[in-house]
Amino acid sequence: MTYSAAINEAPVVLVEFFATWCPHCQKMMPVVDKVKAALGPSTPVLQLDIDQNTATAHENRVDGVPTFIIYKNGQEVWRYSGEIDGNELLAKVQSYQ
Repeated sequence: MTYSAAINEAPVVLVEFFATWCPHCQKMMPVVDKVKAALGPSTPVLQLDIDQNTATAHENRVDGVPTFIIYKNGQEVWRYSGEIDGNELLAKVQSYQ
């Protein structure tokens, strides 16, 4: 599936760009898993390793990891780089549903 198809897969999609070597990303992994579980299947959470998706990360101007992007109807509506509280991230995604 292409990135464009993935961000248009549902009305609201959360994308996380991460790196396996990034300590902040490692801290966020269980947080993102909880957010993913809370959102359920109706809101996809796409996790992309920047080392395996270099072109996609570059095209989306990802300068640091982790970077979270929320898409609504295929359009970027919110972006955040760095660690974020799980409840805050969940509330942000839900605010666009």
